[in-house]
Amino acid sequence: MFKISSINSFDNVFQNAHFTNPKLSNSKGEELDLKGKWRSNVFGNNNPIVLELACGKGDYTLALAKQYPDKNFIGIDAKGARIFTGSKTALDEGLRNVVFIRMRIENIVNFFDDGEVDEIWITFPDPFPKKPDAKRRLSATAFLERYKQITKPGGAINFKTDDLPLFHFTKQSVDAFGAETVYYKEDIYSAPLDYEELDIKTYYEKSHLAKGRTINYIKFKL
Repeated sequence: MFKISSINSFDNVFQNAHFTNPKLSNSKGEELDLKGKWRSNVFGNNNPIVLELACGKGDYTLALAKQYPDKNFIGIDAKGARIFTGSKTALDEGLRNVVFIRMRIENIVNFFDDGEVDEIWITFPDPFPKKPDAKRRLSATAFLERYKQITKPGGAINFKTDDLPLFHFTKQSVDAFGAETVYYKEDIYSAPLDYEELDIKTYYEKSHLAKGRTINYIKFKL
């Protein structure tokens, strides 16, 4: 409960009270309509916007924000206890190009305008291994449709996972959707990395690597 009550007072956290409400609330309890207004009303600049979906503790959000101070980063997760770690770190380190949203990702089109987002990262999401749950995977067609709506034309989607069945499912989903695969590789650490950003390791990734699991990555454009 401490973490939940804490993020309620963080000025870099926005929360959706209920999935039926298309508004976000800030630390003052004010309801805000930020759709199409993230650059002007939150970041105060016209820099590119990058999302990390199912961000967990925000490892990628924070690391990318440090690497690219000329971009705006938004970590999104439904769990407030997870967001606590990333949002507190951002505040402690004075990272002004980082905010977090507590919300359900399936409602993402309620909070971002068409073409408002430049890039998306999805790192180690729940694989939902049971076939009846396939539609809940963040690379399922319904989610790709949402990403296409909110990203600018040619905006990149980065997907990193230790779960090989999910990785193969994602490639099939991307191909069926007619998206352009920019990069696809299993076991990315078996050779020198082709992208500097892939060297960022989340809390979950470190755990997976310690168990001997391999890491896989696909980059595509919708």
